[in-house]
Amino acid sequence: MTPADAREALQFHACVHPDVDDPRWQRGFLGSLRPFTGLREENFHEVMSALRVFAEPLQADMVPREVISTLVGICHFARAWGVEPEGMLRRNDLIGDTDVARLDEWISTISYALTMIMDGDVAEAFDEYDRARRRP
Repeated sequence: MTPADAREALQFHACVHPDVDDPRWQRGFLGSLRPFTGLREENFHEVMSALRVFAEPLQADMVPREVISTLVGICHFARAWGVEPEGMLRRNDLIGDTDVARLDEWISTISYALTMIMDGDVAEAFDEYDRARRRP
């Protein structure tokens, strides 16, 4: 994935890409939560792949604001809509406990990786994620 591909992917996953008619907008990380069409594991992995692409630039003194904004937005709105008890998906019984737990884990993984990258520890940022992917 190139940086341009990663930036575009994050824009679609955060529902901020200007091409709202592109199917990636509705099927992305946040788009699939509103309206809820189910969790898509490939969205989580694509966000993590994009984050990996930006690991080095995110450690620089001049951090790409748009990248941070999309990642924080993904985590914030996914938590507010799908994890919080009064969020629209839980309040309206649209998401089950198993999916809430999965979504919460994905959000935690993304935000932890972002935090570790910003602190300069890229190896730690992806360590648990990579180990989990290798497990059968």
